[in-house]
Amino acid sequence: MMRLPWFEYRAVSSAEEASRVLAGEGAQAMLVAGGTDLLPNMKRRQQTPRVLVSVRDVAAMRKFSDDGAVSLGASLSLTDLVGNATVRERYRGLWQAAAQVATPHLRNMGTIGGNLCLDTRCTYYDQNEEWRKAIDYCLKRDGQTCWVATASKRCVAASSTDTAPALIAIGASVRLVSAEGERDIPVADLYRNDGIDYLSRRPDEVLTEVLLPADTRWRSTYWKLRRRGSFDFPVLGVAAAIRFAPDGSVEDARVALGAVASRPFLVADATTALVGRKLDDDTIAEAAAAVASRAKPLDNTDMDLYWRKQVVDDFAGYALRELRGDDLSAIRFSVARQALAA
Repeated sequence: MMRLPWFEYRAVSSAEEASRVLAGEGAQAMLVAGGTDLLPNMKRRQQTPRVLVSVRDVAAMRKFSDDGAVSLGASLSLTDLVGNATVRERYRGLWQAAAQVATPHLRNMGTIGGNLCLDTRCTYYDQNEEWRKAIDYCLKRDGQTCWVATASKRCVAASSTDTAPALIAIGASVRLVSAEGERDIPVADLYRNDGIDYLSRRPDEVLTEVLLPADTRWRSTYWKLRRRGSFDFPVLGVAAAIRFAPDGSVEDARVALGAVASRPFLVADATTALVGRKLDDDTIAEAAAAVASRAKPLDNTDMDLYWRKQVVDDFAGYALRELRGDDLSAIRFSVARQALAA
């Protein structure tokens, strides 16, 4: 049985208090809300903070507000998010992403902020202490070698957050609070392409809110590839959002990829291929190919990496066809194992 290491637990009542504790304790402290990612990592000794700063009692971080622009408190559970009618109707891609995270039990505990800050994953890192010790550890924790790319001086562990690509596609932002004040940054800017130092959030900052755009003209969707139709982390995530002009052409578009690099990211070439054109089969094929060209998965997660590369084109095409209005529910169920209600 894997047991948690000893740690000090501090429950705070505000984000500012949490920030002061983080600033005072430095690298020895980490935030915890639902704990669905951090606590298993601690049992495997992947992360060993001496102090856990709990934000579960910070009421302001559990609020949902809709005054044109929607604000999601970072401690809202994924279950709360999935059950929110506004999210389901206006931010469909985010709803689909949240609905496919893990299992109902984990969604009851896991939070939107926690999913955004999810630790990067790798076959050689997500193992127990004895297993990792047997290979002399890895570059991400305690070792000197990246066993995925042995010549690499940078960790290539993959980002496995589902909600981040969906939020990037719709142009969402996050609010970060510290003792020095607060700042809002696009979700895309929250990430670095580094498996170890994967967040741009400073150690003393607390992610308190997710800010969704007020523009309701966007349609969005999210497609996830995983071995099983429940529980598994993504080995590919494709989020797409399109705003149509009155004549039916694409006025603006964003496609984001997840789980194929150490960060989720936008594919600018897909926007170029879509904007100003009708969403016909040729346009979709060109945009999907542009998305696939940017996907460079490595052999550090489940399934064959070459096959994962090949299906990016298919999944990007599915997402764009769904935004066009095609009924892809049967394909969602048979190919992506996603039984999402309409």
